Amino acid sequence: MLTVASAFALFLMLAIASLVYFVSIRYKLPYTVLLTFVGVLLVPLSALPLFEFLREFQLTPELLFFIFLPILIFESGFNMNVRRVVEEFRPIMMLAIVGYLISAFLIGGSLWFVFGWLNIPVPFLITLLFGALISATDPVAVLALFKEFGAPRRLSLIFEGESLMNDATALALFIIILGLIDTGISVTALGAGVVTFLIMLLGGALFGLIFGFGIAQLIGKFRQNEFIAIALMIVLAHLSFLSAEFLNEIFAHAGWSIIQLSPIITTTVASVVMGNYGRYKVTPHAEEFIDRFWSHFAFLANSVIFILVGLFVARIPETASVLIIPIIAAIIIVAIARALSIYITLTPYNLIAAPNERISLAWQHVLAWGSLRGALAIMLVFLVPVDLTIPGWTLAFSPHEFLLVLTVACIFATLFIKAPLVGPVMRRLKVGLLTPIEKAAYREAQILIHGTTISKLATYTSKGYVPDTVSRDLHAQHASEFIDNALHDVEPSNTLAEQTLRMYLIGREKEVLKELYAFDEMTESVFRRIYGKLTLQEESAEKGNLNPDPHQTNDYRDVFENMARRLRSFLPPISPAELVREQYLHYRTHEIIAHKALKELTAIDTLTENHGAFTPLVIERTKKLYEDYRDDACKRKKSIKEEHPLVVNELDSALALRSAYRVEEKLLKKLHHRGFLTPKLYIKLKEQYEHDMAKRKISYKSEPKKTHTTRT
Repeated sequence: MLTVASAFALFLMLAIASLVYFVSIRYKLPYTVLLTFVGVLLVPLSALPLFEFLREFQLTPELLFFIFLPILIFESGFNMNVRRVVEEFRPIMMLAIVGYLISAFLIGGSLWFVFGWLNIPVPFLITLLFGALISATDPVAVLALFKEFGAPRRLSLIFEGESLMNDATALALFIIILGLIDTGISVTALGAGVVTFLIMLLGGALFGLIFGFGIAQLIGKFRQNEFIAIALMIVLAHLSFLSAEFLNEIFAHAGWSIIQLSPIITTTVASVVMGNYGRYKVTPHAEEFIDRFWSHFAFLANSVIFILVGLFVARIPETASVLIIPIIAAIIIVAIARALSIYITLTPYNLIAAPNERISLAWQHVLAWGSLRGALAIMLVFLVPVDLTIPGWTLAFSPHEFLLVLTVACIFATLFIKAPLVGPVMRRLKVGLLTPIEKAAYREAQILIHGTTISKLATYTSKGYVPDTVSRDLHAQHASEFIDNALHDVEPSNTLAEQTLRMYLIGREKEVLKELYAFDEMTESVFRRIYGKLTLQEESAEKGNLNPDPHQTNDYRDVFENMARRLRSFLPPISPAELVREQYLHYRTHEIIAHKALKELTAIDTLTENHGAFTPLVIERTKKLYEDYRDDACKRKKSIKEEHPLVVNELDSALALRSAYRVEEKLLKKLHHRGFLTPKLYIKLKEQYEHDMAKRKISYKSEPKKTHTTRT
């Protein structure tokens, strides 16, 4: 029950977490480790009468499982690039399932043997239950460290994908083992457990797909109403998770207990669908808000969890000191099992993988060492019933207390021993060195940034904003300390320079594309085709292929787009007028984004012409490429207009009216923000313009109006 004291404790912890985050940034310390340490420091403080309210707010299984876990899962899945996940699908799934199971059974079997050798009789199912809950890795702390020490993007993706997927594997195995403890081991029980395990994974994935696509389509219906679209996207995390749990209860009441859906898999798949397919059904402004919301929400959830992990010390029985030897044994065995699971799983993978897809031994060492434990292990150990009993248990502790002590000890060991050494291990193994294209991008970025600064300084000086003496000093500082240093570095080859330039311009094209889509100047299908094409070109440029197929819009990695396309194939075909509009908008959009890219290229050339960022050959070749794109799109657009003047003229008129409305809308907001319009006047004018715009709304499906326009 939430009381004043518990609410005060919660918000005080959040305030403390904010200060801890500042300290971690200032002194470059692992944030989650520092939070846990602060939680430990709060234990003696909470024993004082003045601060005993800190113990009022405690993590419960329900709070962890139904509130915090969906937040953490959704935030990770929403920001995961499914195209890159598909590329690394084999190593991710091998680590998340095969590697996890190897680790769980190694821990369970080894601890059972060691505890027996130490004359500590612990049933095998209890040690296996511990192996199941402690083998799942926590990505939060590790990914923050990977980012800080510059881990390769592929390595970070493999680790994050493994962590996200093995959460589901861990929950499934954990539930099955709990069931075996209750019913006992038999051939029938083991067979039912295997079937339940498969149904949880596959059924959860299917339900997550249905849920994700369903909510995405619903969001598309309310795209122009940001409040509804954002609200639907926010509730998706908990709605998908709780819906799976609700269905599990229905199946159990109906006597179909063998059918269980994994809520973790459901939310994971739904979040990945929303992050890679559904996010483009909202406006860019709403998308930016959603990104920030989930980032902040996950930060708050993790902050509370890791502080309370430190406070768990107060919940450990005082007599737990007699378990010091089992604790040390568990910590060592968990670390060894993680390493063995990595090497055993990835060795056969490397034998069948292409040379450029193999995972080096150095990366395997990092994956083995960077296996921190955290939120999920705490959540699972809380799900162990306090009154759990098992034949053969003779220790003074209950199984729940025994597992809690081992779990907290292993979490502390990974946070306070492994985490601080992740950076030194990566440096020792030389993991995180810049690639040639990263070196080129670093050099060009320095020149662009400081060249822009010098240009702006000249403008501000000419307007009298900056004194001449200050401007000269700043100009000299930037020129000597940054630009000259960049120019004295070894210049990248023309190919590398062209790669970085193309990637930069494609990024600009994507920005313009999103702006046009936000202004309703294209259909969703046009947006997705062009965005897919730009993504393929960007990836090709990154890999050194500067001549990709200009007509390819997707490939096998666009999993959700391919699914949606197959589903749309069952719908009635679009009308001829719709097809004409789609084609016209497609080439019109291509013409606009190519024009914007050329404009950006001209600005870059002017800005860096004296600094040598890109050679004239690279500039001219890139300019010619975009001029060809623009001219080809313009030619095709004109051809469509000549063949279908009625449809295109009506569409052009609607687009022109839409552009005029954007100017009106922008000016209206500016007048309001400057205080020229009172809130009442702003609302009145806004409603008036929205009413007028509703009449001008572009219809991409209606037939053209009959007019007397003749073909010329």
